[in-house]
Amino acid sequence: MDKILILGVTASGKAKLAFDLAQKLDTDIISIDSMKVYRRMNIGTAKPTSQSQKIVNYHLIDIVEPSESFSVDKFLELTASSAKQISASGKPIIASGGTAMYIKALLFGLFDGPGTDEKVRQKLREDIASKGLPELHKKLTVIDPVAAERIHQNDEKRIVRAMEVFELTGKPISSFQQQFEAEKPLDDWKIIGLRREKKLQSQRINARVKRMMEDGLVEEVKSLLAEEKPLSRQAACAIGYAEIIDHLQGNCDLDTALEKIKINTRKMAKSQRTWFKTFRSVEWIDIAQDDNPEDILQKTLELLV
Repeated sequence: MDKILILGVTASGKAKLAFDLAQKLDTDIISIDSMKVYRRMNIGTAKPTSQSQKIVNYHLIDIVEPSESFSVDKFLELTASSAKQISASGKPIIASGGTAMYIKALLFGLFDGPGTDEKVRQKLREDIASKGLPELHKKLTVIDPVAAERIHQNDEKRIVRAMEVFELTGKPISSFQQQFEAEKPLDDWKIIGLRREKKLQSQRINARVKRMMEDGLVEEVKSLLAEEKPLSRQAACAIGYAEIIDHLQGNCDLDTALEKIKINTRKMAKSQRTWFKTFRSVEWIDIAQDDNPEDILQKTLELLV
């Protein structure tokens, strides 16, 4: 199998599986994560440790500054370059991550929707400034509940785009995306998905948040905020960072911020599940509570035969 894509919701164990599989097949990993691209944003993004990165070569990690934005177009460009490099060495390609929009673009190409209108976007940004992003997301829920369920309430870029499409066409963006999703994948990927029972998944999310705090998430955010160039909107709205920034600005205590991280991460997992339901040809591995990484690796290898 030349191309293997491992997907799953946040904290599902896909990163560990990709790491184990990459060692087994002696190859690299292409990260499909919109936040792991940022340098020095390590703890809150659950980035592979420096030790792991010495063992396995990762692509699309630590490639832009937190002050910069990062686009789907750039992701596709760099992914194509990385895939070509890995293939040239005669090794299989492993891609792994949970950013559904990037996975969608990888499998089907870019969604070619209506063009942009800066006047419409500016008006939407003014609405966000005066009423807040959650209010605009609530409005999206009314006009396009399908898109609203997929888009996290902190994802300003995608909320603005969805509202912009509706303003320009009078149609929800999900109606255009349904046509897009009907297309066949552009390339031949073996897609393996990891799936856990929701209660167990929530427990894993809570454990991850606790681990991040113990590893120094607050200190990491403080360090980022102290940098000369401010965080980009994209970086600052990342789950884990947005809530700690809110705490450091005096808007809530630390316990409240932690609870918000857990809640928002669970919401993101729900959104990912919704996205992944639209992906065809996924071979799902249902993971039991007593399954260990070796069991999951073995089940994966059996699917690759």
